[in-house]
Amino acid sequence: MTEIAGKAAVVTGGGSGMGRGIALQLAKEGARVVVADIIAANAEKVAQEIRDRGGEAIALGCDVSDRASVRAMKAKANEAYGPILIVIPNAGATSFKRMKDVDDTEIDWIIQVNLMGVLNFIQIFLPDMLAAGEGHFVASASVAGFIPTLAPDHVPYTAAKMGIIGAMLNLRRELEGTGVQSTVFTVASIQSNMGANNSTYRPARFGGPYDEKIEVPKNFTPPPRKDPEEVAPMVTFAIRNNRPMLISDPIHRKNFEEQYLPIAMQAFDDVDAFYATKNKG
Repeated sequence: MTEIAGKAAVVTGGGSGMGRGIALQLAKEGARVVVADIIAANAEKVAQEIRDRGGEAIALGCDVSDRASVRAMKAKANEAYGPILIVIPNAGATSFKRMKDVDDTEIDWIIQVNLMGVLNFIQIFLPDMLAAGEGHFVASASVAGFIPTLAPDHVPYTAAKMGIIGAMLNLRRELEGTGVQSTVFTVASIQSNMGANNSTYRPARFGGPYDEKIEVPKNFTPPPRKDPEEVAPMVTFAIRNNRPMLISDPIHRKNFEEQYLPIAMQAFDDVDAFYATKNKG
């Protein structure tokens, strides 16, 4: 069980959406919160909101895809609050495009923000947790990674989010006996501005900002979106109770059973049949 009250926490993508909701909830439960975001002004708005509610928070700018930026942010966070023992790599970038239409820089950007953003934070913050013998990572993945067939025209994003799921569950095994815990949060159907705004903060090395609102494919209808503040208490529940995985919307149980399980079970049936035939011969 990881205590939250009194701990220092960092939340990336904390300036809006799910990150904001998690930051507010952590502060409500007594954590001192570092709100990190690539748009520092957005991070400051959330930090001020926490302070206005009686909590303790600072805002720091950070590009999660840049290790130097992460290390610089960590140094400032440590200066303010000491060791950071709750780390929530939540920042994300997305697009809905067919692979034939996705250019190199957009693939690199989506992979670097989503997958490498998580790995960068684990690599950089883990040593302090191991030294303290305690701590908890909660990395935001997506139901798109948990059910890869769910949304069309989403290949780089799905690949990155599936990678986060694998990384976090494998990390959990690596950390057994250390006192450090990990949870993967498979986020879905959350109210946010990522789809509308993420094109405006793409760094120059990935092609820079561009004026394009992301459109969900016409052959995909996402379920109604939940308020991040409604979902955020699930995150602190997972931290306190050391859950390996968290799913934000129960509607996806049916999608998992109908879309993903049949593929996996067919593969097992096929390999059983293959060896049965081979052994007969």
